[in-house]
Amino acid sequence: MKRRLVLAAGAAALSTPAWVHAQGAWPTRGTVRLIAQFPPGGLVDTVARLMAPHLSQALGQTVVVENRPGAGGLIGTDYVAKQPADGYALLVSHASVHIYAAATRSVMPFDPVADFTHMAMLVEAPMVLLVRGQSPFQSLAQYVTTAKTKPVRYGTSGIGSANHLFGEMLKLEGQAPEHDHVPYQGSAPAMQDLLGGQIDGLFDPITTNVAQLKAGSLRALAVSTPARLPALPNIPTFAEQGFPSMTGSQWLGLSAPKNLPAPIAQRLTALMPEILAKPDVMARLEELQTLPRKTPVLGDDFVKTIRSQIDTWTQVARRAKVEVKV
Repeated sequence: MKRRLVLAAGAAALSTPAWVHAQGAWPTRGTVRLIAQFPPGGLVDTVARLMAPHLSQALGQTVVVENRPGAGGLIGTDYVAKQPADGYALLVSHASVHIYAAATRSVMPFDPVADFTHMAMLVEAPMVLLVRGQSPFQSLAQYVTTAKTKPVRYGTSGIGSANHLFGEMLKLEGQAPEHDHVPYQGSAPAMQDLLGGQIDGLFDPITTNVAQLKAGSLRALAVSTPARLPALPNIPTFAEQGFPSMTGSQWLGLSAPKNLPAPIAQRLTALMPEILAKPDVMARLEELQTLPRKTPVLGDDFVKTIRSQIDTWTQVARRAKVEVKV
């Protein structure tokens, strides 16, 4: 067994590109940390722990997931922004921080673009408008029509969240002034009130709601994908119901501190589509209805996407007068 391990290590060394040795044989100095800026058990943590062993195998070095939650993801993200750009601290970046917080907060502790090396968009979590299974609202049209003249209360995980901005966009685009926002400290208490009838709707990523949708305790009036989800074909999109601007998602990406050496960034960027295509990774992501784009968004294209989305949602926040003051 030892001889096999030695041979395997030798083969890996022979196949290692010359630039790796030029960079100090990264990553042989020590453990690579993959920072998840949300608590264990959530989507960021799940995706990070799904990818870490494959990344470890590809790099030939231990990769550990380190949770640094707090302030809606700002604490962990800010921590990574201030780490050395040496490839030993990576971030599962999140649209809630880099897009929606940037669009709504009066002050940010970092520049969401300039302070990071953004390498790859990993997966996207579509947004869905949920009502309880016994709700009188059978369609998005009925929901919006009611909100034109009567209060329709929708819950979200908090002020300035992606969920909130989607709700405000529906209010603006649907000319529904009675679409009233009810913020919660997270999606779990909002879901309790939705099922209990205290609110009428809930904007939430579809990821954690698939089981209840299939069981019938929840009904989805619309999903934010460009086309219907193959696993949930009965849920119409916002676009096909007259709201084409409500196409978007909460994405997760791979990022690092700014000025990450180009060879390290290039290696990590190239690895992401390979890891996401692994059968066990794909199977779990399909369960969560959180999938990578068919055409990977990598490197400069990822940076351009971030900039574009910040502009789009900043305009929505301004129109809706949504500002998180800190």
